[in-house]
Amino acid sequence: MRFPISLYMSMTGYLLKMKLQGNDRFPLVLMLEPTHRCNLTCAGCGRIREYHDTIQMEMTLDECLRSVDDAGTPVVTVTGGEPLLYSHVVELVQELLARGKHIYFCTNGMLLEESLPRYRPDSHFTWNVHFDGTEPVHDAIIGRQGGFQKAIRGVRAAKAAGFRVSTNTTVYRETEVSDLEELFGQLAAAGVDGILVAPGFSYEDVTGEVFLTRREIMEKFRRISRWQNRFPLISNPIYLDFLSGRRTFSCTPWGNPTRNSQGWKSPCYLITDTHYATYGELMDRTDWDYYVSGRDPRCAQCMVHCGYEPTVVRQMTGPDLLRMLKWNLHA
Repeated sequence: MRFPISLYMSMTGYLLKMKLQGNDRFPLVLMLEPTHRCNLTCAGCGRIREYHDTIQMEMTLDECLRSVDDAGTPVVTVTGGEPLLYSHVVELVQELLARGKHIYFCTNGMLLEESLPRYRPDSHFTWNVHFDGTEPVHDAIIGRQGGFQKAIRGVRAAKAAGFRVSTNTTVYRETEVSDLEELFGQLAAAGVDGILVAPGFSYEDVTGEVFLTRREIMEKFRRISRWQNRFPLISNPIYLDFLSGRRTFSCTPWGNPTRNSQGWKSPCYLITDTHYATYGELMDRTDWDYYVSGRDPRCAQCMVHCGYEPTVVRQMTGPDLLRMLKWNLHA
């Protein structure tokens, strides 16, 4: 099973609640960035560049928990930076689980193996480890020799300890699909529960022609989308249809709001026009109609899951729902 059945139940209940309340715009996943500190300087990372001047700041535990309560999402992605560097990370995980949240904990894996004794396996908790290619490709992108081997040891140790483990791979212009095919085979052999794959986003602070155009995204993902029965991909099949050019969607930018030390990031996880002090200000003062329209030139090439997978969830029809259930059950 690619996702725990409890996650499906939580999400379904949440969607029904929002519909009964008459809410049209509501988030599905909170992207919580308690710290932007990191032990790597990856080539495609916008965070360490965008937040260079405030990178040593972090959210208090109380700020994190109030943000989780304000957003009310069933899923919290704890990310950064490297969230294992956050001062209150163990307490944060404990408090989120006590609230019944499903946690996807994003890490580069450099500190994973030695951190495992501080956590307990839980059906609501998933380590999400980043891999950008096979060993030579990954190590070149993160700028650290031996990084791939350290991360894969962490994955194997986590699985051996009974944790759910997924991985996250960003596809760039220079990414060879054949290298991804080899990588996904290695990750499947390591026993990962899911593999998330998505195109990168062209951050203004990242120099170089490393990001894909929409045409290039479609070309690569037409091949990647054929692997759904070979590897445990958790980029869902409807979203992969979109990446392959077989379906069209508009972005749902409020679907995965981001909270970090500077406030609520507006309009979305990828673009920063401002930060708001409260979740209410984010929702009330952001011109969502403008960003949904696609008129902003920064949105022109974007097909990243944080804006489009919420659209999939909101717009699923009966046949789509059946397809998703069958896909989730395929081990």
